[in-house]
Amino acid sequence: MKSVIQRVKQASVTVAGEVVGSIDQGLLVLVGVEQQDSEVEADKLLKKLLQLRIFADSEGKMNCNVQQIGGGLLLVSQFTLAADTRKGNRPGFSGAAPPELAERLYNYMVDQARAQHSPVATGIFAADMQVALINDGPVTFLIDT
Repeated sequence: MKSVIQRVKQASVTVAGEVVGSIDQGLLVLVGVEQQDSEVEADKLLKKLLQLRIFADSEGKMNCNVQQIGGGLLLVSQFTLAADTRKGNRPGFSGAAPPELAERLYNYMVDQARAQHSPVATGIFAADMQVALINDGPVTFLIDT
């Protein structure tokens, strides 16, 4: 799984003019599922998300994780993270998981996140989504399990 993690002050996902998911302070996570991924990668990514110390402690150092600050998770599926852009000008998506596998693993990860943390918000799998955020820092990380 590949992901882009952004520390945010606020983030939301809108579909067809309606906000379907939003958080205040926390992490916006764009999640890309690749062909070889399984629940193992989803669990590994979620563990990393919950333990990643990228929020300021009382001394202003990145020393706290999203759970310690009571922040939210906004999980958004994004198959374009699996793009191969090494050749030419048109991305290839042969490494992306088939939609059925990607949706199953995305939903698995959302369910696991909700069992371990609150609040958790989401976009809608395979929908045309508009994502809005106020990036905090900016602080952005790429994670590839």
